[in-house]
Amino acid sequence: MFADRAKIMIRSGKGGDGHVSFRREKFVPDGGPDGGDGGKGGDVIFEVDGNTNTLIAYRHHRKFSATDGEAGKKKRQHGADGEDIILKVPEGTVVKLAQTGEVIADLSGKNRRQVILQGGRGGNGNMHYATSTMQAPTYAQPGQDARELEVQLELKLIADVGLIGYPNVGKSTLLSSVTNANPKIANYHFTTLEPNLGVVDLGDGQGFVMADIPGLIEGASTGAGLGHEFLRHIERCKILVHVVDAASVEGRDPVEDIYRIDEELAAYNVSLEKKPQIIAANKCDAIYQPETAEESTDNPVDRIRAEFEPKGVKVYPISAATGEGVKELLYAVYELLQTVPKEVEVFAQEYFPEEHIPGNNLPFTVWKDEKEEHLFHVEGPKVEKMLGYTNLESEKGFRFFQNFLKDTGILKELRSLGVEDGDTVKLYELQFEYYE
Repeated sequence: MFADRAKIMIRSGKGGDGHVSFRREKFVPDGGPDGGDGGKGGDVIFEVDGNTNTLIAYRHHRKFSATDGEAGKKKRQHGADGEDIILKVPEGTVVKLAQTGEVIADLSGKNRRQVILQGGRGGNGNMHYATSTMQAPTYAQPGQDARELEVQLELKLIADVGLIGYPNVGKSTLLSSVTNANPKIANYHFTTLEPNLGVVDLGDGQGFVMADIPGLIEGASTGAGLGHEFLRHIERCKILVHVVDAASVEGRDPVEDIYRIDEELAAYNVSLEKKPQIIAANKCDAIYQPETAEESTDNPVDRIRAEFEPKGVKVYPISAATGEGVKELLYAVYELLQTVPKEVEVFAQEYFPEEHIPGNNLPFTVWKDEKEEHLFHVEGPKVEKMLGYTNLESEKGFRFFQNFLKDTGILKELRSLGVEDGDTVKLYELQFEYYE
């Protein structure tokens, strides 16, 4: 079975905790802190694998985790970093946030590898927290938590040309007759339940990739039948070849068929309706040919041309079964391809996981010490920068410091964690007692 969708849970590695230890050596009775830092947690990485073309590997295995970083060790030894997990996917895979459908990554074009979830940073060991007033710190920073996301993987085929049309109009027959593809073909509806790709070779280095998109029906844009499953594969095609049953073998009107399919394309994604199109009026060998002038009737191909060529859509009569007119169609398709951009359409990123890490929208991180009940820690790039240029021994500098705590929301965050009068708040090397 062609697997083009999968929903999985991914988890990055937790950062290793910093270590608390003190140097204990012979003849060194009062050794200082020597607890090492924790290792970084492993990342979750998606990477294009040119040897696979489905997402079948993710149908039965749904949870994927990087490994955690190791805790720091004594003697200032750094904990080992966690191992990344690399998830191999076919080119054209779009990674979306499962809850909202927002795009996280599109593994297409030049984007062959992307880190989706970063592992947690390792915590600092207690060797970082020694000061002139606290020479034996018993605190080490915990590692940053692991991150989890439920993501939807969607494979959108990358083909130059997409064959579209109602079921049983001859798309699979056309694809098999002009490419190396071997789709299943039979004379009944919905024989094609999976897309098929083939390469059209016109010689002299000319050619293109063609995809047989499974037959559409009315209501496909709203999910009727397997509408959404099929329509997503049209999005990357540069041009569309609309195959219709010109002979009305099944009694349908080819002109109405074309309008209905175009309406479904526009309803699903308005940009699809604007893609360049060519109409292949198929089954011309089955069009009734009158034997006498009295029996003469309008040629359905002429009717299709009269309806669509004034709108700029060329019509080519063909018979996929006998090969009649197929060569002319393929060269017309190739010429039209030369007029459209060569780049693969890549979907822009809409959801950035790193922006949704708790605290990342703040200029600081606040947490309560796990070992000392009345100790709180505040860190962050803006906090560190503020401490670097502020003279806290001056009245003006200390007032600026108090306003900084208030304006950035640090005081509010401390209160939410239950800080009380007399508790100790530590900002890197600076410690102060908290009072309302």
